[in-house]
Amino acid sequence: MTHLRQLMLDELQRRNYSPSTVRCYIHAVEDFSKYFHRSPERLGPSHIREYQVHLFRDRKLSPRTIQGRSAALRFLFVKTLRRPYLPDEIPFPKCPRKLPTVLSPEEVARLIDSARNLMHRTMLMTLYATGLRRAELCHLKVTDIDSERMVIHVHQGKGSRDRDVLLTPKLLETLREYWRWMKPKSYLFPGMVNNWRADVPITEKIVWDAVAHAAKQAGIKKHVSPHTLRHSFATHMLEAGADLRTIQVLLGHSKLEHTTVYLHLSRRHLQAIPSPLEAIEVSRPDEIKRSRRRMKR
Repeated sequence: MTHLRQLMLDELQRRNYSPSTVRCYIHAVEDFSKYFHRSPERLGPSHIREYQVHLFRDRKLSPRTIQGRSAALRFLFVKTLRRPYLPDEIPFPKCPRKLPTVLSPEEVARLIDSARNLMHRTMLMTLYATGLRRAELCHLKVTDIDSERMVIHVHQGKGSRDRDVLLTPKLLETLREYWRWMKPKSYLFPGMVNNWRADVPITEKIVWDAVAHAAKQAGIKKHVSPHTLRHSFATHMLEAGADLRTIQVLLGHSKLEHTTVYLHLSRRHLQAIPSPLEAIEVSRPDEIKRSRRRMKR
């Protein structure tokens, strides 16, 4: 391990960055160094500019991915190498703001019923019933299921924050049936080691595959991922009358503004106030003169 790598790891760890962020930052800096075949200590603003252009033009990475790479470079140069004058030389690219995909309740039901087996069905139901992130699902433990209080404890979710989420009777019934079949020890959804079931967290790839397979079997044409069930949970909660603050707490959002996106997805809120077009008088469409021009055949 190089001195610079160890120095950056120390800076990340003493700020208590999550393991996934640490891995991403280290990988980004390694890629930056390999591109120029020299240590980052010997690189500067012109190299950063060239590298960002390379990521866009040659590698064709998405703006959000390049944002993550840029954050890693900022941390390296400003926090680790102590060059506080460099942030303006490492801009974050603008990202298009797209509304997330949301399934209808009927589509969610078809998705769950199309799961490959009981384990996959239980995972899909848990994602939709609680709004958990896939990493939070993977690290759930049997002891996190609190049937007395009807909540599920989420420990050290995104941002290292604990929270409780809903445990519904229908989900509890499925979890009990699943437990009687799987008999998990520590982790609720155990993974594999050398093709044998072991008491380790399931990988996120397994969750992705479970959702993708169920979506294909259900004939759902939308792009469906584990996060789609989280978006659907929040939108359906809002349409059922839950307030934004409650949804923010259940989702584990640090800021309310992150939750307001669901106002744009909720049919109840979109249709609550009529369009101003409905308040004015206009001629009926069948009374309007047609053009004499006809389209060429």
